[in-house]
Formats: sequence, C-alpha cells, structure tokens
Amino acid sequence: MKKFIIAIIFISLFTLITSHVFAQGLFNSETITKFTDTTGKVAGFAPTTSIGDVIANVIRGALALLSIIFLVLTIFAGFQWMTAGGNEEAIKKAQGTIKSALIGLVVVLAAWGIVYFIFTYLPFAGGGSNMVAG
Repeated sequence: MKKFIIAIIFISLFTLITSHVFAQGLFNSETITKFTDTTGKVAGFAPTTSIGDVIANVIRGALALLSIIFLVLTIFAGFQWMTAGGNEEAIKKAQGTIKSALIGLVVVLAAWGIVYFIFTYLPFAGGGSNMVAG
C-alpha cells in the first residue's frame, strides 16, 4: 500500500510540474517540409527515396539485429559450456543453445539471400542495391 501511495504522489507531482504543449500554429507547412527533408537526409533517406529502398533498409536492419542476437547467443552458450565444470547436463544445454543459434543463423542468411535476390534481380525491385554492405 505504501508503494501505491508513493506512486500516486509521484505521478501527481510529475503531471503538475510538466507544462502543456500545443503544437498548433508553431510551424507552417514549409518549415515542416524542410524539417522532414533534413531529417530524412540525415537518416540516410533522400526526399525521393522509393518505398523499395525503405523496405530494403528495414529488412537489412532487422537481419543485422538477428545476426547480433546470434552472436550474443553463441557467446552466452560458450560461457555456459566453459563454466559447466564437467556437468554433462549443463554441457548438453550449452550445445543445444549453440545448435539452435546456428540454425537461426542459417535461417537469417537464407532470408538475406532471398531478399537480396528479390531486390536486385526481379524486375519490380524498388531498390536495395546496397544490401551487400549490410
């Protein structure tokens, strides 16, 4: 009950201290367009970026994230194996994690190959010509 009261007090103080923000009328459409174009250029997207390029960048980012997850799982399983101390059950668990991570890596690489093929060689491909660098 004490935690509940403290949370209510904290939330009440936080909402009383913060000021209200109204976005109406702060920017005109020219300023907003200029801001979004600048933000897009900084993020790596030109104002003329096609939807295919955006999709290729999203897929490349997702595949990179999955590759990082594979690396973390492999390191974690290796640590488990090294600290097993001869315990067969812990070793088998670590080996199972490594096998699962390798299967996941194969799936990620196959997905990358399919996406690369689609965005590079099919006639309706919208972009992704720089997917090899991902």
